[in-house]
Amino acid sequence: MTEGLRERKKRRTRQHLSDVATGLFVERGFDAVTIAEIAQAADVSVNTVYNYFPAKEDLFLDRGSGIVDRLSRYVRGREAGESAADAVLRELRIQVEGVSPTVGLMEGYAAFMRVIEGADGLKARLWHIQQEAQLHLEATMRAESGADPDDLAPDLVAGQLSWVHSTLMAYIGGEMVAGRKPDEVSRDALALLDGMEDLLGEKVLNYARRAAA
Repeated sequence: MTEGLRERKKRRTRQHLSDVATGLFVERGFDAVTIAEIAQAADVSVNTVYNYFPAKEDLFLDRGSGIVDRLSRYVRGREAGESAADAVLRELRIQVEGVSPTVGLMEGYAAFMRVIEGADGLKARLWHIQQEAQLHLEATMRAESGADPDDLAPDLVAGQLSWVHSTLMAYIGGEMVAGRKPDEVSRDALALLDGMEDLLGEKVLNYARRAAA
């Protein structure tokens, strides 16, 4: 469906507010910046900021909904003959090998991570997003596998795939904060993915395999 003028204006305003807030957070730290200062810098009212972002943390972690659905999206989009783990590992490898900003492989990511490390509120919100993503993946695994309600396998497999994703993101974030270049981190992150795949059991690697065409 084509985006209307009103929707486009709202999307641009939301992005503008997030960009302005992120710049201030990176410059001064999350806790040191107020909503009033963000509104003034963005040339809008405080109420306008709250209309788009109910909480201050939302201004920085404004792509949380995309993170929540990320692994579930990979699983739903798996190809014929692929298992859920195959699809997740394939997509993550594509992004790491392509030095994608989606997994934090970009200049400036270190500054982003430092803001999170300096704010307990952001760390708590990020943890909440990760928990929500795992619960979402558990529901997706259950739907895609057709498992019985009392079958714990979908939850266990979702937990393993969430571990792969969170471990990868933590490694990349740490290496970028340490001052390494994205292409250097990419090479080592690929090796990390290989190592994690070796640790996954056959039941996890073969779970929810889509029938071959």
